[in-house]
Amino acid sequence: MAATKKQAPQVQTPTYWADACAHLTRRDRVLRRLIPRFGDACLSSRGDAFVTLARSIVGQQISVKAAQSVWQRFETLPRRMTPAAVLKLKVDDMRAAGLSARKVEYLVDLALHFDAGKIHVDAWVAMDDEAIIAELVAIRGIGRWTAEMFLMFHLLRPDVLPLDDVGLLKGISTNYFSGEPVSRSEAREVADGWAPWRSVATWYMWRSLEPLPVAY
Repeated sequence: MAATKKQAPQVQTPTYWADACAHLTRRDRVLRRLIPRFGDACLSSRGDAFVTLARSIVGQQISVKAAQSVWQRFETLPRRMTPAAVLKLKVDDMRAAGLSARKVEYLVDLALHFDAGKIHVDAWVAMDDEAIIAELVAIRGIGRWTAEMFLMFHLLRPDVLPLDDVGLLKGISTNYFSGEPVSRSEAREVADGWAPWRSVATWYMWRSLEPLPVAY
């Protein structure tokens, strides 16, 4: 029997989630109310660094629905979504899938970094968050926010605080300031009480606004 063309990604979840939730429930009155509302749902990783970053580039500055539509067309182009396979794609085919010229450039640069071994995937486990961010933002099209999403959703790092994230700021505004706008410094002050589980608390801020889990 022929092998299937696409294999479903193996989803990984954090081993620390229950401990983090117990800590946050004890320490924070808002999270004490929020966490029980969402059952056993938690952060999850698709397990493929290249695919996670490629999806983040495809989804930049467009809606979640539009991003999913473009990604579904794009992922049918190569037999497997690998850096080497992406480098063999024709620009016209990538544009026809709905990618802008800039995003095509970004995806090619991402593939080149992986294919040339400039991305030290095997070393990440021993690297701190800021060192990984510095490596990722050297790739065209990846800024600090994208790198922070990668730390959370691929590496499942427990204490990331993405202060450039609109959803996080809105969640803090809604849950801690009765809807009043909050500054980055105010958000950081609230989040100081979440350490060392700021990724987990951020995820619950997002869920308080959008019941469907966030995924990259």
